[in-house]
Amino acid sequence: MTPAAGRGAAVLIGPGLLGAGCVVWATAPLIHTGYPNLALFLASLGVAAGALRLALAATPVPEHTYLLTAAMHYWLRFLEILRLVPWEEGAVIAVLWLEVLHPARPWHTAVLGAALIAYLLATHLAESGASPGALRPQVRVLAAGAGLLALGAGAGMVPAAGPGTGSVLLRLVAAGALVAAAGLVLPYVARGEAPNPGPYPGKKPDLPRRPDPP
Repeated sequence: MTPAAGRGAAVLIGPGLLGAGCVVWATAPLIHTGYPNLALFLASLGVAAGALRLALAATPVPEHTYLLTAAMHYWLRFLEILRLVPWEEGAVIAVLWLEVLHPARPWHTAVLGAALIAYLLATHLAESGASPGALRPQVRVLAAGAGLLALGAGAGMVPAAGPGTGSVLLRLVAAGALVAAAGLVLPYVARGEAPNPGPYPGKKPDLPRRPDPP
């Protein structure tokens, strides 16, 4: 395997590993009840489908589909659904839901938040085919988001004297810091465009127009 091929494989495998790590981190300790099991299933489905979408992103799609077999039509429809559904975003929502359903300390949630941001960034790099150096202009924004994430976790770990104004204020600071961190980072993740894998199934190509007779 050449170094370029190795880097390409690492770019494709990295988001799946990060997503799986986030699911495992949010699952512990495992709770065998209704909603946690549902959240675990949705998170696992989103991560697995997102990794499969990245792996099949370069799969060519034929322009003419009306002469294909029924099995090929089902395959092309599967590829279309796989490429249209935002699997990674759904996985992030399910992982956060899973974290809420488990008793976790603030530092545990802060580590999960940083890992989820890394998961989205790795997915963006894999989709766009860009190198990690493309994130260099956003280093300050990412650092600010990481600082706010740490601030929220630290505020959540400060013991409050009681259920009074101080406790409510600490919770508001922690929640505001986490929301601000996500608001700073996510717009930069959503700006990338995935490479065009080819025409979607069922789309007919534009035929050249015949020249007018003399």
